[in-house]
Amino acid sequence: MKLENTTFKKISITFTLVTAMLLGSCDTLSQLGSALDLGTPTESEINSGLKQALEYGTSYASDRLSKEDGYLGNIAVKILFPEEAKKVENTLRSFGLGDLCDQVITSLNRAAEDAAIEAKPIFVAAIKDMSITDVKNILLGSNNAATQYFEGKTTTSLEGKFKPIIESSLTKVGATKYWSDVIGRYNKIPLMTPIDPDLSSYVTQKAIDGLFYEIAKEELKIRENAAARSTILLQKVFGYAEKQGK
Repeated sequence: MKLENTTFKKISITFTLVTAMLLGSCDTLSQLGSALDLGTPTESEINSGLKQALEYGTSYASDRLSKEDGYLGNIAVKILFPEEAKKVENTLRSFGLGDLCDQVITSLNRAAEDAAIEAKPIFVAAIKDMSITDVKNILLGSNNAATQYFEGKTTTSLEGKFKPIIESSLTKVGATKYWSDVIGRYNKIPLMTPIDPDLSSYVTQKAIDGLFYEIAKEELKIRENAAARSTILLQKVFGYAEKQGK
């Protein structure tokens, strides 16, 4: 009788598990991942699971930032005046030229949004190039191990891809003109030291910084929030990582 109850319980859990997979309920999958002993993932499962998670996280971050207001509407990554130009902004705003400063800020963020979508194939290539050792080190590493890996492997490629797009976009959205107007007006103010920051390099770097910031958020989410693991494979792989002390 006890054996029958155990068998019935396993069948019931399995049925619910299949139903959850069909319905795509992350919360239910999470609960079942805890209820069932999913076992130790194979090397192949670890490789597939982590890469699946990384591809989703990087694609999501890239897609989100490439939408209108992806940068401008996100206070954590919004691109403002370069630090060396803060005095320029404050001075012009004090002279009633706040609208011009706002136009500059909007145009800088629009340029970054134009470039963000180009990050996806670069990240996909980096993920495909990962060795099983890379995968294991990331899975069992710190909470930002994947982000650090991407920073080391993709920053140069991102800079090369982003900068020409941003330069073109800065012209298209009027940033170059607005910036010239801002710097021109500031440099004409008596007793001010003339400045001329490299705008395209600045926006390129800030756009990349914002991208890695969003990727780090996605990485932390899937490491710490079981409900964010939307497949049984992810439940198994990251559940295993937790048991290893993560």
